[in-house]
Amino acid sequence: MRKGMMFGLAALAALSSGTMVTTSARAAGEAIPLPQHTWSFDGVFGSFDRASVQRGLQVYREACAVCHSLKYIAFRNLADLGYSEDEIKAMAAEVLILDGPDDDGEMFERDGRPADYFPSPFPNDKAAAASNGGAVPPDLSLMAKARPDGPNYIRALLIGYEDPPADFELAEGSNYNRYFPGHQIAMAAPLFEDGVEYADGTPATVEQMATDVANFLMWTAEPKLEERKGMGIKVIIFLLVFTGVLYAAKRKIWADVH
Repeated sequence: MRKGMMFGLAALAALSSGTMVTTSARAAGEAIPLPQHTWSFDGVFGSFDRASVQRGLQVYREACAVCHSLKYIAFRNLADLGYSEDEIKAMAAEVLILDGPDDDGEMFERDGRPADYFPSPFPNDKAAAASNGGAVPPDLSLMAKARPDGPNYIRALLIGYEDPPADFELAEGSNYNRYFPGHQIAMAAPLFEDGVEYADGTPATVEQMATDVANFLMWTAEPKLEERKGMGIKVIIFLLVFTGVLYAAKRKIWADVH
């Protein structure tokens, strides 16, 4: 009886200690492991989930483009995602592009064309910082490759907003994010349940939107990923066949010697 009671008290003390360590670690801003998602583009034979990438484009346009640029992607690149020429023209025409100068030396605005790149939401970095509490929102074109474990990082960041622990001191103007280094981020939560209405009827949960936009940003960071993998597979097959030919030739040439 006494041994059982002592074991129970020891276990309770260990559990309490572990809880205190976890709480202290979070309060100190230590990193929390990112939740790992299974991506369709992972592995040698992986490819992009076109439906998810298209939904991710919609999330970017409706929830992210107001602050974040996508300066390395042109509207015509969207043909790789299965969009028709008319669809691309329609999307490009929804934005205004600063062009010029005209014959009078003046800059002017015009409707976007497929050859145009996605426009920045701000005319310059100072304007961007002034509109975002002094922080310049980063361009998202290469974000999935710029951050370690990029797609999982983006997805985790977007689903990581929550109320801070009771003992966590949150700086003014910051938001608590479970997965952001230091847990304090200037960007407010950009995604909300049913924040977009998917054309294919997929429920627009925060987790679904985060997954879709992470898929899309992986494509923007590496749009030729499928071609690269396809070429790699062809090279490997060629090398295997070539090795077999060389081995057969070696056996034939040296057959009489042996």
